[in-house]
Amino acid sequence: MRWSWKVGEYAGIAVYVHATFLLLIGWIALLHWLQLGTVQAVVNGVVFILLLFGCVLLHEFGHALTAKRYGIRTRDITLLPIGGVARLERMPNKPIEELWVALSGPAVNVVLFVLLYLFVQAKASLLPMEQVDAVRGSIWSRLMMVNLFLAAFNLLPAFPMDGGRVLRALLAMRMDYVQATHIAAALGQGMAFLFGFLGLLFNPFLLFIALFVWIGAAQEASMVQIQSALGGIPVQRAMLTDFRTISPDDPLERVIELILKGWQQDFPVMEGGRVTGVLTRSDLLNALASHGEHRLVREVMQRDFEVVDAAEMLENVLPRLQSCACHSLPVMRGEELVGLLTMDNVGEFLLIQSALDTAARRASQRGHTV
Repeated sequence: MRWSWKVGEYAGIAVYVHATFLLLIGWIALLHWLQLGTVQAVVNGVVFILLLFGCVLLHEFGHALTAKRYGIRTRDITLLPIGGVARLERMPNKPIEELWVALSGPAVNVVLFVLLYLFVQAKASLLPMEQVDAVRGSIWSRLMMVNLFLAAFNLLPAFPMDGGRVLRALLAMRMDYVQATHIAAALGQGMAFLFGFLGLLFNPFLLFIALFVWIGAAQEASMVQIQSALGGIPVQRAMLTDFRTISPDDPLERVIELILKGWQQDFPVMEGGRVTGVLTRSDLLNALASHGEHRLVREVMQRDFEVVDAAEMLENVLPRLQSCACHSLPVMRGEELVGLLTMDNVGEFLLIQSALDTAARRASQRGHTV
């Protein structure tokens, strides 16, 4: 994700913090200064928010490490002002696996709540519930209550929260996965409508949550519908076979010519008959802005890149293509580059398949009529 800084790595999973996280820190510091007016209060507020996002990070690692047990890699975890995002390579194929992956995050918060409760009780510093809010009370008391809230909020049966995935997994044990997704998404959008109504009456922040839930539910339903349409179709049926490659020793001005004359945005870099890198459109533009068009491709190409196999199923490759910081993925058959896969071409493939399916249904209906 752009505007993110890597702050660490664990179990092969990189952790990033988005730049907007600094805005949250600033807002928390200002809030404590305005309400309490002391430097100590500001420091306590900032420490609390950092501890809180430490809990969010553990929540995301709960998902990631559980997914790892099922052979699902997590690309990275990014902390945003609205929470954390763990980018799983794919969702589990079996409903029971998705259930455990979805539950593992809130389970971490429940465990943290219990541990903090025991700690606070031992220290005899637990405040009455009505005295625990955003700026008052001991740090540990507030952190304890926030973990309970995070567990409860994330278990709401609405996408994109964990509860929406839990509901889908349970439904998918008894019905088709696509149907289960549509039911869970519809319930999520119903909850979004309720949040929006309550937000108009009581708290405008609920309007933001309503929008977040509505969009998340719609996107999940759309994604599953697309993956279902691509089920059982290999990459080689939708890949582009008419494409250009470049050499590491080509100047960037040659790449500019290829872009202006054709359709490609990303270019595989070939050396000795092997793909040794990828030059993306964004990397090219950054290099042109900073050094001009006379630099060589090898100086700006990505050497760490993803490829897909021509025999892989499109439904499994699609999430990787969407999360990739590129416009296309090289398609390999063994060591040979045989094509490129782009979202544009996947979309065209779906439109063509839909048109062919419509024609087949109409032909069948005419046959029945005759």
